[in-house]
Amino acid sequence: MAEIKKILIANRGEIVQRAIRTIREMGKKSVAIYSAGDKNASYLKHADEAVCIGGAKSSESYLNIPAIITAAEMTGCDAIFPGYGFLSENQDFVEICKLHNIKFIGPSSEVMEKMADKSKAKEEMIKAGVPVVPGSKGAVRTLDEGKKVAREIGYPIMAKASAGGGGRGMRLIKEERDFDHQYLAASSEALAAFGDGTMYLERFINNPRHIEVQVLGDSHGNAIHIGERDCSLQRRHQKVIEESPAILLNDETRTKLLETAVQATKYLKYEGAGTFEFLADDQQNVYFMEMNTRLQVEHPVSEMVSGLDIVEWMIKVAEGEELPAQDSIKFRGHAIECRITAEDPNTFLPCPGKITQWMVPGGRNVRVDSHIYTNYIVPPHYDSMIGKLIVWGRDRNKAINIMKRALNEFEVEGIKTNIPFHKKMMQNQDFIDNNYDTKYLENYKGLDSI
Repeated sequence: MAEIKKILIANRGEIVQRAIRTIREMGKKSVAIYSAGDKNASYLKHADEAVCIGGAKSSESYLNIPAIITAAEMTGCDAIFPGYGFLSENQDFVEICKLHNIKFIGPSSEVMEKMADKSKAKEEMIKAGVPVVPGSKGAVRTLDEGKKVAREIGYPIMAKASAGGGGRGMRLIKEERDFDHQYLAASSEALAAFGDGTMYLERFINNPRHIEVQVLGDSHGNAIHIGERDCSLQRRHQKVIEESPAILLNDETRTKLLETAVQATKYLKYEGAGTFEFLADDQQNVYFMEMNTRLQVEHPVSEMVSGLDIVEWMIKVAEGEELPAQDSIKFRGHAIECRITAEDPNTFLPCPGKITQWMVPGGRNVRVDSHIYTNYIVPPHYDSMIGKLIVWGRDRNKAINIMKRALNEFEVEGIKTNIPFHKKMMQNQDFIDNNYDTKYLENYKGLDSI
């Protein structure tokens, strides 16, 4: 077992602060990197060392592999923690770390490659015995081939980018006369966003719920799950509120889903934290959608119901330690996370600027993951998320009530945030009754519409 002593955190924002806490609690040293646009980030004071790696643009800093490797070597780091986004699922980065004898805290590049291409990932999951949405066997290469496959699947269908993510390169095609236009539009969007216009096709699941399973695998062939999450409340295919457990699942479906995810983790010989994402229909049929080979933004809800520190176990696994036995993990209560963003609550458009007041809620079972402080200037260069508010209650109703109270205590002035939206959602009867799906916010017209 090779002990990791010093870890460079190749990211920005709240995940850096969150990682520093665990690294310090483990008795290890941390190095934060930052761009010119993040020079006043609060976590730079909390890391043992901080290194500026370039300009404000992500391409000049957080995606700048040579600069990050140089920073790691300059500061004597023996490992890199990638967080989420940026280089967290970049196979080349993993290989370059290996060349420089720096441990990448995450899965191998081989597993990343299998799961990065959505059509290839689907093929792998079929081999692993995981149920998948009926669709094309791999990518479709031409319009004519796509039309033929679409007829076999049956309309409506979803055209999806093989290399896609974040809702880009996706189109719903309701009937054959729309196929050419929608397929080409999705392919062009995918090419522009990912440099790859390859598409695959799937049957459209009406009114789906987005359910995902948090897993961990180690180098000894062990795998465990840390429960499931319901991430169905989304806007523009981006998650807004997440919770665990997913109360729509009956016990039989939940048990089978969790066992299937662990089975797939072992099949892949997966090491580190990962998430299997599924679509669930109204008949409790659950289909594999994709795997994220990294830490998820919403991992705190799984930590709240399990008592595990997922980042800690990512580091332990990277050191060669064995995972705990599945039956040693005890799940209790219900957790909800609201993503706090610097956005107009009526339009969801970004609102960067200076925060003149920042007061976070407290009390029992309330957690805030954030890097923000009063007089902090939210830069326009990055994602609009400025924090995450997570609460735990003995059941879902109690968690909702705690979240209502916490949101009322959350004070942010100087910029617009989506806190008013979250307040409305916690009062929304459909949300309270768990009566919504991934399309619920599709017709959102501002706060008065909910």
